Amino acid sequence: MARYIFITGGVVSSLGKGLASAALGALLQARGFSVRLRKLDPYLNVDPGTMSPFEHGEVFVTDDGAETDLDLGHYERFTGVPARKTDSVSSGRIYSNVLEKERRGDYLGKTIQVVPHVTNEIKDFLHIGEDEVDFMLCEIGGTVGDIEGLPFFEAIRQFSHDKKRGQCIFMHLTLLPYLAASGELKTKPTQHSVKELQSIGIAPDILVCRSEHPIPDKEREKIALFCNVRKESVVAAYDLKSIYEAPLAYHEQGLDQAVLDAFDISPAPAPNLAMWHDVYDRIHNPEGHVKIAIVGKYTQLEDAYKSIAEALTHGGMANRVKVKIEWVDAELFDREDAAPYLEGYHAILVPGGFGERGTEGKIKAAQFAREKQIPYLGICLGMQMAVIEAARNVAGLTTAGSEEFDHEAGGKRFEPVVYHLKEWVQGNHKVARKTDDDKGGTMRLGAYSATLTEGSRVAGIYGGTAIEERHRHRYEVDVKYRDVLQQSGLMFSGMSPDGKLPEIVEWKDHPWFIGVQFHPELKSKPFAPHPLFADFVRAAVEMSRLV
Repeated sequence: MARYIFITGGVVSSLGKGLASAALGALLQARGFSVRLRKLDPYLNVDPGTMSPFEHGEVFVTDDGAETDLDLGHYERFTGVPARKTDSVSSGRIYSNVLEKERRGDYLGKTIQVVPHVTNEIKDFLHIGEDEVDFMLCEIGGTVGDIEGLPFFEAIRQFSHDKKRGQCIFMHLTLLPYLAASGELKTKPTQHSVKELQSIGIAPDILVCRSEHPIPDKEREKIALFCNVRKESVVAAYDLKSIYEAPLAYHEQGLDQAVLDAFDISPAPAPNLAMWHDVYDRIHNPEGHVKIAIVGKYTQLEDAYKSIAEALTHGGMANRVKVKIEWVDAELFDREDAAPYLEGYHAILVPGGFGERGTEGKIKAAQFAREKQIPYLGICLGMQMAVIEAARNVAGLTTAGSEEFDHEAGGKRFEPVVYHLKEWVQGNHKVARKTDDDKGGTMRLGAYSATLTEGSRVAGIYGGTAIEERHRHRYEVDVKYRDVLQQSGLMFSGMSPDGKLPEIVEWKDHPWFIGVQFHPELKSKPFAPHPLFADFVRAAVEMSRLV
């Protein structure tokens, strides 16, 4: 039976609850325990799948096809435990489930209320898989006091009382602001945040205090006294140069020991942190650097491409180089020459996205990389734009385009090289979609297999011809254009097992030019870099030696 750790936040948002949860999970693993991490989000969207990346950052996709919060990416990157649909839930999903049950008559005509019906639905979610691991870490999104979060706080309060004493603990993250005028760290916001938490029946066992300055013993004692926790359970969280320092930093501050003490686990198994010391060494002792341009449309918010940025960092670690990422807005050269914006980079990456804005710039980025022999990695839309560029400028299909941007498919205006995917095979059944279907959860989502061509570059990178990668898209390259494109030199080196859906393309006569329909960044980890990113950065290193 799992022990539960509930992670909450106070004072302000974006304190790093997800990172703290992920780092704690990694530390518990280092002591020999099995873990699973979950995110409970108070927003009323059913999931973040329909949210703008500017609104919520990237959408992280699981193997089983859930569109989830980007914090699940942190969980996977730090623990290596693949996330599942049952590791993410929102208020929207909870209320939707309750209302569906009410419509079916499952509540036998009772009046439906937040307590007990909504809170029971949340508790049912928390129970899933509790016999599978030693520790279940559950992060509550938002901050204490948010009106949307109240049902979740009430549910975890009830849940902790339902369990045996000592089976659940609460970890609360707060901010210790520094007032430069008086030269003081102020503990009052933390005191008020804890008081707010206590007013709804939850007493934190551990306080993680975010601070830009060292926390003196005097302040720790004050926090412990007024917040009713042990001094050893007041853990400092300082700013770090890299998020991958977090496990070692939190261990140094005693977070994992405080958790084990709160559960009265003694003697505590000694941690094996060799893997994280190696990660630390690779980050802080690079043997060179490369400059890689990410040409996208959401470049104003780096969280929109969080997993890609991290996967490039992992690729750098695999090659012992520092990857200097520079964000390039594709709209800057939608209607002008791309060269002034892309010269001087050792590699170019074009990520996924939705909508027409910036697509001509992405096509020009693919053309620039092809013509200048610069390493190129196109992901999802980035692959589709590379195919359209090849069709227009090499294969002679000058009107090549995508149904996503023009719905006159098959008309005289353009060749629909990229089309709206209407059906595909998922497991043992066929999935069908229409262009006017609901937007949420209707894409080709989750892990699908692909077969690679013997002797292709990607087969060499993966070390085999059978792979499985995560997808999130509505549009596909039309396989009927395969022959004309391959005659032009663009190799379709990865296909779905039934041969109907192109998964990977690569230029035969290019040092490194690969487009993939899936999202390899979602499976990369600091201690296990994704092979595509590791080899992409290697190619960038080779390019840096030539210029």
